[in-house]
Amino acid sequence: MKKRIFYLLALILSLSVLPTNTYAIEKNATATPKEVPAEVKTMLNRLNEIKEMDKSNLSSSEKKELRTEVKTIKKNLKNSGHGIYLSVGTIIIILLLLILLL
Repeated sequence: MKKRIFYLLALILSLSVLPTNTYAIEKNATATPKEVPAEVKTMLNRLNEIKEMDKSNLSSSEKKELRTEVKTIKKNLKNSGHGIYLSVGTIIIILLLLILLL
């Protein structure tokens, strides 16, 4: 019984080191990369404009508006990705279910 608990804890600790995001891999790695959609290009251009902007002469409300705009753009860019996101808790639950079922 003690060995099982030890192995289970070792498994959980070793899996907590893995990254939380797992991305889908394309089957044909030699293919040319896909073009970036126009919407994403405009969002990236706007982020670069905000980054290069001189913010020293802006009021605090204008700076706050820029921060919220940057946050929403980054959130939209992150949501436009085609990855599979698994949290550490989900991975642990899946592993526990596999151990119990097998």
